Amino acid sequence: MRQILFAGGIALAVAILLTPILIKMFSRQGFGQEIRVEGPASHQAKRGTPTMGGVAIIVALWAGYWGSHLIGIGYDAQGPTASGLLVLGLATALGAVGFLDDFIKIRKQRNLGLNKTAKLVGQFVAAVVFGILALRFPGAGGLTPGSTHLSYVRDIATVSMGSIVFILFCYLLISAWSNAVNLTDGLDGLAAGSMSMVLGAYVVITFWQYRNACVGGPNEPTIGCYDVRDPLDLALICAAAAGACIGFLWWNAAPAKIFMGDTGSLALGGLLAGLSITTRTELLMVVVGALFVAEATSVVIQVAVFRSSRRRVFRMAPFHHHFELAGWAETTVIIRFWLLAGIASAVGLALFYSEYLSVIGN
Repeated sequence: MRQILFAGGIALAVAILLTPILIKMFSRQGFGQEIRVEGPASHQAKRGTPTMGGVAIIVALWAGYWGSHLIGIGYDAQGPTASGLLVLGLATALGAVGFLDDFIKIRKQRNLGLNKTAKLVGQFVAAVVFGILALRFPGAGGLTPGSTHLSYVRDIATVSMGSIVFILFCYLLISAWSNAVNLTDGLDGLAAGSMSMVLGAYVVITFWQYRNACVGGPNEPTIGCYDVRDPLDLALICAAAAGACIGFLWWNAAPAKIFMGDTGSLALGGLLAGLSITTRTELLMVVVGALFVAEATSVVIQVAVFRSSRRRVFRMAPFHHHFELAGWAETTVIIRFWLLAGIASAVGLALFYSEYLSVIGN
């Protein structure tokens, strides 16, 4: 438990202290955000706000992870694991794709950076490498970071995929979650605040998996245990990422002094995808991260309906802009969406624990 607190605390401190340095640095370089012309008129005042603040989140995430391991040496804690490094590597790789996207936007002074093909290729390469490596590095009990079974709270034995299908499934998840978080990052602090709640829920989930691990856990129960390779190390990542998001939110809350940009949103989306795969909770993540799912779904619905009928379901998608155009203040939309994210995280935790109770009850 000490390591988890260290991870979150170090990441929080690094994010709070590093972000204002980036604000000054990016402001001097003229790394300002371009704003969509068709968006809410109030957003035009944000033009020129420094972006690429996701750099602070990624640095804080790595600092929290490695810092907790260095401090944990004195407590006989386990070292870095394959699962932890794979998830961190995935988040960083997608953050690099996002950084290129942000940099092109800034240099060309437009709201569009990498084209869709280039961004999808970057996500595809990261997903393929992650998927291949996730089926390697067997640990105690022969467990690998990833599993070819579809999972809810644990593997569903009746739904199995071959290695090739698993890699394609990884690409689907990674592309979906990274784009979902990217679409949600449209209001000051919306994505960072919502991510903090989702990651907070996953700190609880991963720590519970560690306490009740089938192999290597402190209790090592036989009923209701979890076949997850490195749950404690994943808990450190969740805590570090939550701390990094909260520290960044200090400067990103309305009115934002810096945006995370695609650098942060793609990295955080990749983090969610990686966590869902390595914790065997791919379907549960849909509930815990329901706000991100709803934001992405609103875009899909808007595009599908407009192409078929030339009509719009929402005033503008993603649908947080719909409420802005309906007259809600930006801070009202943000706070209410944070509430929705908190409710979804709580429901996800309830489903996770209820599944455990149903298993041990049988």
